[in-house]
Amino acid sequence: MRTFLKRWLPPAAGAALALYMVFALYGSLDFALFLQGLREADMFWIVILAAAILLEQVMSGWKWRQILFDVKPVSTLRLTGALLAGYGANVLVPLGISPLVRAWLVARLDRLKMATVLTTAIIARFLDGIVFALIAGAVAAAGQIPQIEGDLRLGLSVAGLLTLLLFGGLLWSLFRFRVSLLSQDPLLCRLFDWVAARVGADGAYLRAALGEGIVWPRARARRVAAIIAAIAGKLAATTHFLWAGLAVGVVLTAWDYLFLMVFAGFAMVLGRFVRIPASFVFGAGFALKALGVPDETALLMILFNYVLTILLVVGIGLTVLWQSGIDIRRARAEAEAEVENGKA
Repeated sequence: MRTFLKRWLPPAAGAALALYMVFALYGSLDFALFLQGLREADMFWIVILAAAILLEQVMSGWKWRQILFDVKPVSTLRLTGALLAGYGANVLVPLGISPLVRAWLVARLDRLKMATVLTTAIIARFLDGIVFALIAGAVAAAGQIPQIEGDLRLGLSVAGLLTLLLFGGLLWSLFRFRVSLLSQDPLLCRLFDWVAARVGADGAYLRAALGEGIVWPRARARRVAAIIAAIAGKLAATTHFLWAGLAVGVVLTAWDYLFLMVFAGFAMVLGRFVRIPASFVFGAGFALKALGVPDETALLMILFNYVLTILLVVGIGLTVLWQSGIDIRRARAEAEAEVENGKA
């Protein structure tokens, strides 16, 4: 009973809260007007939206390539495919295993140590977090924030600052940890080996593998490219609501689209912590309502974004797994076994 409650009670509570939020946001929805907008949507802009969603993923793969390059050059398409495969696996097995699956897949195909690949993916994620925090700060400082109850500008400023401190601190700690590993600090190494032994892993092997993956591009061009890719990915994400809006005849300002990306992003992260399904939908819905977009049109914009993301990202990701001859259960089991045993 305890295991049952621990596994199913949080998702059930999250689903109940999700239904309540949907009703609160769209309880007065005119369904006939919603269907009319769906029938009259401009397919040209929906195709552009699909291209922008894929472009964001390709930029993430290119960014990962710059960071992984000094370990081993891996093609952008392969890394993008691994990213999508991780998302696909996470949808079918919603236990946060996507980083393990994508690192395991790249390590398997390119004969690298999984812990090494995983660490480079973590660095890429931290870089994304820093860029997102800076954009949030810019929106809070200079953007046109909707006037709603509470000080939303202050909230975005605090959230952006905390995000910057979190990811910046984690990135600094990671490279500081590498220095200690390379210097063979006795206390740290013994502590690390003790923790690794507790999970049945080889501490010395795992330390070496992690140290190899804590890298930053040596070439200045690749360092700049990694930062540009992180920024370009976020800008591509910002345009998602632009194209979805144009499909239903909605045009907002540039600051409004940045506000949508930041607010929906924070809502999605918060939703993951409190286990609320589809938190992106509620965050985007609240932001669009604050910007004065009619409920029916706002829901269409969110629907186009959400459905296309699922179809493209998850669909392509599962196809990558299938073409690699990997089923989801095997990917999960082997990825977790790799981490636990400290093997590549």
